[in-house]
Amino acid sequence: MLNLGNLKKAKGSTTKKRRIGRGKGSGMGNQATRGHDGQLGRGSKVHPYAGFEGGQMRFTRLMPKRGFTSPHKVEFSLVNLAALELAFDANAEVTVDKMMEKGLIKNLKYPVKILARGEITKPLTVKANHFSNSAKDKIEKAGGKAEVI
Repeated sequence: MLNLGNLKKAKGSTTKKRRIGRGKGSGMGNQATRGHDGQLGRGSKVHPYAGFEGGQMRFTRLMPKRGFTSPHKVEFSLVNLAALELAFDANAEVTVDKMMEKGLIKNLKYPVKILARGEITKPLTVKANHFSNSAKDKIEKAGGKAEVI
């Protein structure tokens, strides 16, 4: 009967650990499986993902550095008023989900910002994360509402 007390490993599933650098009689002495006197035989590591180029100056260090990229920058999904004019009927409530259904934004990963490019003639209730000042004015002038969510 098989139980935890008499379990054994399958034959050939384990091998003895290689004892490197234990003299020539071990079969792995002399250079200790590190080849001849190259860079990798001297205890160093090469990190290709870090841009190592064989001792040559890294390309990323050669390139001039300019400017600054803020880690706190907020990216928006941008929607113009002209697109809202074409996609929605008068007195409609425009939400982020409805814009997604109509294909005005690609995904819900970024907050939505409404920009003022184009004209709007219909009164719409637009609910978005952010509005440009001129877009807000144009929506309100057409008789609609701009609500920040």
